Amino acid sequence: MNIDTDRLRRDLQENAAFGDVDADGGVGRTVLTGSEADRGVRERFVERLEAAGLDVRVDAVGNIFGRWTPPSCDPSAAPVAFGSHLDSVPRGGIFDGPLGTYGALEGVRAMQEADVAPARPVEVVSFTEEEGGRFGVGTLGSSVATGKMGVDEALALEDDDGVTLRDHLDRVGFAGSDAVDPAEWDAWMELHIEQGTRLTGANAGVGVVDSITGITNCEVAVTGEADHAGSTPMYERSDALAAASEFVLDLERAAEELATTSEAAVGTAGKGTIEPNARNIVPAEVRLQLDIRDVEHETMDRLVERCRTSLARLERNRGVETSMSRYRDSPPSRMADRCLAAADAAAATRSVDALRLHSAAMHDTANLAAVTDAGLLFAPSRDGVSHSPREWTDWDDCATATGVLAETVRSLASD
Repeated sequence: MNIDTDRLRRDLQENAAFGDVDADGGVGRTVLTGSEADRGVRERFVERLEAAGLDVRVDAVGNIFGRWTPPSCDPSAAPVAFGSHLDSVPRGGIFDGPLGTYGALEGVRAMQEADVAPARPVEVVSFTEEEGGRFGVGTLGSSVATGKMGVDEALALEDDDGVTLRDHLDRVGFAGSDAVDPAEWDAWMELHIEQGTRLTGANAGVGVVDSITGITNCEVAVTGEADHAGSTPMYERSDALAAASEFVLDLERAAEELATTSEAAVGTAGKGTIEPNARNIVPAEVRLQLDIRDVEHETMDRLVERCRTSLARLERNRGVETSMSRYRDSPPSRMADRCLAAADAAAATRSVDALRLHSAAMHDTANLAAVTDAGLLFAPSRDGVSHSPREWTDWDDCATATGVLAETVRSLASD
């Protein structure tokens, strides 16, 4: 099978024209669900699927599915699916998501041109709202498709302007009525840019991901007492911000210690508010939102417990009140052994150096892994930059990883 590098490049560049943004030193785009840019990327993707002879379906939350049913296959057999997403973060890059969707389409075209005769149908998929840029819910489309979120719940989600997902999809013409159940797929594969530097550091052409990190989100509240910043002596203060700052350093220290035995362990206090947030008032309350990740759920639990221990100590030593709620707990995902074996064999067949690694970012594949055999491949990222116009993967690297993807799916679909 030959990957047409120029054709893949044109697909990615023409896709990038929708929602393009001015950027110094890079190529950027903003594609939020329900925007005109979203309408454009969806319509073009459907056109390209149909041009390749795929039958297109759209489900209730706008997920797009293109099925290739060659004469060689049993049309009733469970299909092998691959793809990614087309939406972006605000001012994101042009490869995050589209490489996986158009890489899947290019994989089908390569199989067609090489007269590959799979035993199973093959699906090319684009999931809605993977980034969460419009509604703040990442991997939304695959969550609905796999039953983690209800259709009605998803359609009722509102953006910052109070507009629902249902209304946005209606407006761009992608509120579909087809029903597709990934639990009925034989396997799933996704190609994504690494968003890191492990591949370039190892001079590897493709990453074979064996696990995807879990994510725990917690909200922490530290409550002290507002008082005059000038007339309140230091020894009489109950400063919520000073206590919260100590907590953030405790979180950092705990994550660093746990990372000595589990390199994927990370902990971040990434969002916060201060009340009353005035220069001349001792802070009365601080609220923080935490992001805790690892490929071992036990390590995530341990880091949460270290946070609770820190808060208890602050109550004793600083005279503040604290609380912590763990409002999200997505466990780590393991990739299926047969998908890993097929990917390793595909890289060897195409003489591509492969590196086994974990994914520190969440992807739709994490949801798919709960209902079918799933695998994930990475393409190299220049300098590890992503979610930025400076995001870049060389065209030859895109084609190399796409070739491994296509060979992997060819193998899986031949069973």
